[in-house]
Amino acid sequence: MKNELIKRRIRAKISGTATVPRVVIFRSNKYLYLQAINDEKGETLAAGSELKDKENMVKIFVKILSEKKIKKIVFDRAGYQYHGNVKKIAEDLRKNGLEF
Repeated sequence: MKNELIKRRIRAKISGTATVPRVVIFRSNKYLYLQAINDEKGETLAAGSELKDKENMVKIFVKILSEKKIKKIVFDRAGYQYHGNVKKIAEDLRKNGLEF
């Protein structure tokens, strides 16, 4: 319940466009998922997960975004604390050339 309120509060402050999409992270008990979302049209521009290639998930995700000529993003941590895997994913996205 508390996490839902945090998500809503964060979501009200940020939104993505076609040129600067919102990158959302989702953590399940087993895997991490990333989505780049254009909130103006309500469409997913790119998606990635640890299901197939855990080591190169971020590199593949950034490659998909660079093919669409996207260099800047808005990072949505979806109510998760900025530490651990969430922080690692954000740092890896920056390391691979995306600007927040």
